[in-house]
Amino acid sequence: MSLAPPPSTLPPPLWADRQRQQAFEAWLTRLAGPQRLQLATVRVASADASFRRYLRIDTQGGGTRIVMDAPPAHENCAPFVQVAQLMQGAGLKAPEVLDWDEAHGFMLLSDLGARTMMDAIDREHPPANRPLYEQALDALLCWQQASQAGVLPPYDEALLRRELQLFPDWYLARHRGVAVEGALRATLEQTFDLIVARNLAAPRVYVHRDFMPRNLMVGEAGGALGVLDFQDAVHGPITYDIASLMRDAFLSWDEEFVLDITIRYWERARKLGLMDYEDWAVDFGSFWRAVEWMGLQRHLKVAGIFARLTLRDGKPKYLQDAPRFIGYIRHTAARYRELTPLLRLVDQVEGTAAGSGWAFGRV
Repeated sequence: MSLAPPPSTLPPPLWADRQRQQAFEAWLTRLAGPQRLQLATVRVASADASFRRYLRIDTQGGGTRIVMDAPPAHENCAPFVQVAQLMQGAGLKAPEVLDWDEAHGFMLLSDLGARTMMDAIDREHPPANRPLYEQALDALLCWQQASQAGVLPPYDEALLRRELQLFPDWYLARHRGVAVEGALRATLEQTFDLIVARNLAAPRVYVHRDFMPRNLMVGEAGGALGVLDFQDAVHGPITYDIASLMRDAFLSWDEEFVLDITIRYWERARKLGLMDYEDWAVDFGSFWRAVEWMGLQRHLKVAGIFARLTLRDGKPKYLQDAPRFIGYIRHTAARYRELTPLLRLVDQVEGTAAGSGWAFGRV
């Protein structure tokens, strides 16, 4: 089968591996009849930070479907299938898996649309976005209420530390050329110990792990938001996804709006019994501090990931957003006395403040 260019401005998929292309075409041809697919309309829908990419194809009934192309050598699709089923069982709007060629890593999915929550956001007028964020909280709280221990991988100490290590390995050493040794290494180790201990103490729920506007899809007016990119979900701190939502990788809000939405989440979560931990149910400030410490772990991790995506995977656009995360890290570190050494370290590396006395060698 030769896929003709689709009647669209979007390009048809390109294949570096001819055998993989042939396997894809054979699989899609087999599905064409049962799924009423128009084979000539295959085009690129999007790609993400992994080795996955997404294609869109029209159906004879006027609808569309999504194809996930995830080479098994690099991507394991089994978690995607599992979490999709969990989300649907919890009442969330997640893609339905219509067919899965497990051997080749091809998957046919229902299409949740092409408009993300990020597309719908009005960046200039934060209050105008409250209804969208309330819908995001609807999905998040529904997901958290469905949580059960032992179903998803644990967000345990080993994983938290592995993620934190991305910051010195990729952002500091590889991107900034800083030798991670001596006083600098000691500061990072002490800070990471604090971050891990604080976050492991939080109550545990299902964690999407990348719950942000680019992964939430806007459907019909008033309808529930669709949820994507959930294959890395774990069972971990309840603070993670709200921190991810409000300290976004590609969008920054002022503190007033961040607090507004986080308070709305807290009020709803405590009514559902999700804040029954220490004094969280009666003291938003206590919960907020836990969110900030969880967010700090994510910010350090993502700064490292964005450096790795650029330096290892040839995706420079991600590192362009690294300053946002450095800003988040500085913002949180400036609030807490225990994090003063981290603030000084970051300021020294970034050249944003007077030196602390460390001499950073080049790798």
